Amino acid sequence: MSIKISLKTNISEKQIKNFVLFSDSEFTVNGLSKTLLSKQSAYITKIIKSNKLKNQNFLIFNLNSFQKVILIKLTNSKSSIDNEKNGAEFYKLIKTNSLFDLTFFDKNVQETNKNNKALLDEFFHGVKLKSYEFNKYKSKNKIFRFNFDILCKNKSINLKKNKRYDSLVDGINFTKDLVSEPGNILHPDEYAKRINQLKKFGLKVTIYDEKKLKNLGMNALLGVGQGSIRGSYLVTIEWNGLKSKNKPLAFVGKGVCFDTGGISLKPAKFMEDMTYDMAGSAVVVGLMKSLALRKAKINAVGVVGLVENMPGGNAQRPGDIVKSYSGKTIEVLNTDAEGRLVLADALTFTEKKFQPKFIVDLATLTGAIIVSLGSEYAGLFSNDDKLSKQLFESGNKVDEKVWRMPLHKNYDKLMNSKNADMQNINYVGGAGSTTAAQFLQRFILNKTPWAHLDIAGMAFSKYGGALNSGGATGFGVRLLNKLIEDNYE
Repeated sequence: MSIKISLKTNISEKQIKNFVLFSDSEFTVNGLSKTLLSKQSAYITKIIKSNKLKNQNFLIFNLNSFQKVILIKLTNSKSSIDNEKNGAEFYKLIKTNSLFDLTFFDKNVQETNKNNKALLDEFFHGVKLKSYEFNKYKSKNKIFRFNFDILCKNKSINLKKNKRYDSLVDGINFTKDLVSEPGNILHPDEYAKRINQLKKFGLKVTIYDEKKLKNLGMNALLGVGQGSIRGSYLVTIEWNGLKSKNKPLAFVGKGVCFDTGGISLKPAKFMEDMTYDMAGSAVVVGLMKSLALRKAKINAVGVVGLVENMPGGNAQRPGDIVKSYSGKTIEVLNTDAEGRLVLADALTFTEKKFQPKFIVDLATLTGAIIVSLGSEYAGLFSNDDKLSKQLFESGNKVDEKVWRMPLHKNYDKLMNSKNADMQNINYVGGAGSTTAAQFLQRFILNKTPWAHLDIAGMAFSKYGGALNSGGATGFGVRLLNKLIEDNYE
């Protein structure tokens, strides 16, 4: 897929293949008399009135034998998400109808929605999000090329000079690319290399390999990866957008590049989907890239633990006891409850080294959260009401919704071990997502505001959603970017 958006000050009417017009909710098309279409405005108005559009957002009709008009109905919503969803639906429409060259009219856009100067930015953002495809391994890869011309009096209107939307799309697509890669390509060694390449955008990247991790005492993370021939890593990604030494915002991600379950082997059916068990880390990496591209005026750090959970002669066994970076010991009763082990060391390390303003971790942590919330909400667990409220509100604004679930000291007894400080699963049964989050909370040692997002039901979609096609969704990048924009920039 390739989308090119160009600003034009003059286009011959005969050069236009497809006219794109916006109407308000009453199906009124404004600004026609001030565009190339002044002579056809009566005809277009007649066509619109003759069609019942109450339940339609789009209408395609012939202007003549060689030109088409595409009408887009706008709603009177203050939320940008409606325009973004319109853009996503528009992409499906033009792809289905093979409409590759389109001309928009700036005057029509301005007069149809005078209260929203960012209309086109929001609309094209939806187009770009929906147009993502991962087909690099197909031998016959058909590339769709779309050309969008915007006719305006001068080029000074420029689409959002701060390039906010472009940087966001770049970050989201990078996340989707990482999640979509097969396990034989994106193993921990390769993943660490790809993150290291982000240095060119002004990010500071530090890679801790197995030797360094052993010296630090990150035995919980190392235990997960010890059955693999690949290395295990902790990678930190720093963005310093403020000259002052403000405490950074911290984002931590689970990066299990492939999860077989280890010795506690998963069933074979659908195990191929376990390439996306690193989606939490991919969200963190994509977010950090986006922040760097748009030169965000904050200090932020991303921390990801990269491992591969494999069975083998050196694999961790059920019943093993490991000493975490925090000094607390963990009895590993099930090697398939590995993500919390990776996060345990990553969380304590992040809090101790960076002393952040808050920590948000993301992980495809439990199947239980899918039982609870399906594929509509990510599970939110937190020790801080303010941070929870900010995440909830930000999620609603960008349609990446979260729902707060309970944490309580009474759940601790389900994670206490007879042989160590704690065990990594709840053998009594029930509250699988909550007990996993309760486990993670034990590794926040200094009462730092913390939130855990269980995105197991949101990171990957078989069928696609409003703003994404099937496959990796990139869920979390827009949510966290909105959290930052609205509350910390």
